[in-house]
Amino acid sequence: MAFGDLLEQVGSTGRFQILHVTLLVIPVLLMASHNLLQNFVAAVPAHYCSAQTNLSQSRLSAEQMLLITVPLDKNGRPHRCQRYVTPQWHLIAENGTSSSGDQGDAQDDGVNIDLQGCTDGWSYNMTEMTSTIISDWHLVCDMRSLKEMGQTVYMGGVLLGAFIFGGLSDRYGRRNLLLFSNLLMAVSGTCVAFSPSFSLFCLFRFMCGMSLSGMGLNTFSLIVEWIPTRIRTVTGTLTGYCYTVGQLILAVIAYFIRDWRWLTLTVSLPFYVFFLYSWWFLESSRWLVLSNNCEEAVKNLQSVARFNGRQEEGEKIDVKMVQESMKKELSSSHGNYTILDLFRTTTMRNMTLCLSAVWLSTSFAYYGLSMDLQKFGVNIYLIQVIFGAVDIPAKVVITVTMSYIGRRPSQCGALILAGVTILANVLVPYDQQTVRTSLAVMGKGCLAASFNCCYLYTGELYPTIIRQNGMGWVSMMARVGAMVAPMVLLMGDYMPWLPGVIYGGLPILSGVAAVFLPETRGSPLPDTIQDVEDRGSGRSSKKTPKEAVILQDIQSNLLKQTA
Repeated sequence: MAFGDLLEQVGSTGRFQILHVTLLVIPVLLMASHNLLQNFVAAVPAHYCSAQTNLSQSRLSAEQMLLITVPLDKNGRPHRCQRYVTPQWHLIAENGTSSSGDQGDAQDDGVNIDLQGCTDGWSYNMTEMTSTIISDWHLVCDMRSLKEMGQTVYMGGVLLGAFIFGGLSDRYGRRNLLLFSNLLMAVSGTCVAFSPSFSLFCLFRFMCGMSLSGMGLNTFSLIVEWIPTRIRTVTGTLTGYCYTVGQLILAVIAYFIRDWRWLTLTVSLPFYVFFLYSWWFLESSRWLVLSNNCEEAVKNLQSVARFNGRQEEGEKIDVKMVQESMKKELSSSHGNYTILDLFRTTTMRNMTLCLSAVWLSTSFAYYGLSMDLQKFGVNIYLIQVIFGAVDIPAKVVITVTMSYIGRRPSQCGALILAGVTILANVLVPYDQQTVRTSLAVMGKGCLAASFNCCYLYTGELYPTIIRQNGMGWVSMMARVGAMVAPMVLLMGDYMPWLPGVIYGGLPILSGVAAVFLPETRGSPLPDTIQDVEDRGSGRSSKKTPKEAVILQDIQSNLLKQTA
């Protein structure tokens, strides 16, 4: 590709690329924290109805107070949402000790005992967290669905952000939108930590979701548009591992900071620093050329050349040279492109539909598994570490398969295997928590591998002139899946097996759809829609013999690194 030749001239893997990629992936560590923050700030502590106010001055112990005011549920635990209308004093033995067996006997004997809701509020067991939004705003019983709504609102922000920032960055540049997204995340996250009500909490979380989408899209584009084809797989995997490490960092931070407000503030303040150093980033010269700003593109290329110690080579580049070398791309890039162009031609339309299915199902199943850690009956800090750690071997495997087998079979295999493990979990009895947790961890690892693959795969499939529109569209589809996932969990109250069937079925269907995507292993990035059409029809193969040799060398090095 023309721009690839210019990039090689100024240094495609020099000091600039190393520092550029490093600074871009650091914020990814905390993007994971915001995505999964709900697991800790909205953890549901054990709770039951508070005793009647007229008992507050009694000398009863906490155990006795609970016994005479709260009935047992069908599992023999204190009921979370009901209490006796009047205290059941007969449940206390004459010697002053409690007798929980009497409570069950009274109910089994058919004695009509009047019950009521928690009119005096709830009491919470805060042994794991000092405070959560559940305990602060009493999001339990009739209000318990608001917990899932909070995550859905956040994902709604991510959805809107993908829709807005995807188009804006193609028009105003990757760097400008990345700066704005970092600042928006810092301010919104700070406001979340100081929210006085649940409604304001949801509003600021919505804004956090929007900013996260802008950061993700523009970080990926700035990375992939400043590096050569031969290291895209390794760099994409590095970015994926940063998200994995971020999940482990979240577990550690949450373990030591048990207050949800301080936890939120801790993972938000670093974005002020990210905003400040983001001013150093150079705008993508590839985007600048295709946006008819060749002078600025030349300046950026020369800056990269100086940074990489190739100043003489950089000085040889001028506007005329850039225009001549990218004459075809410039002639094809005139005009404004919108999301409609993703569906305008047959090849683009088929590709977009298949990618939409892949992203929607991956995100849907991923967040369905990841956002309800308490259901596994394991310490939430431990299960967060396990769910994060499984990404490491999963991404090693997907990196090797993407490099040696190809993007398409890797994407299909990861999705189908994830769906099979989730469906198998439906058949495992609920009392076998170890088996259920193990299958869920395997499924989550496959979905993490699928995410790692589809980020790189999608960036290679869409042409430069509408890559951000394309990434914005598929990211929007992913957030639709993430928004729906919490709502599906509520179906488990009526049919416990239904969420698992839905979470497992969709990845299998989308894995089949991915078969119809073209393979991009070793192919250069397309710049125009015509490049995509040529690739789809097989009329043009732009991979030169030299590029093929380089690709084989990098694949050999990659295998050594991951072995």
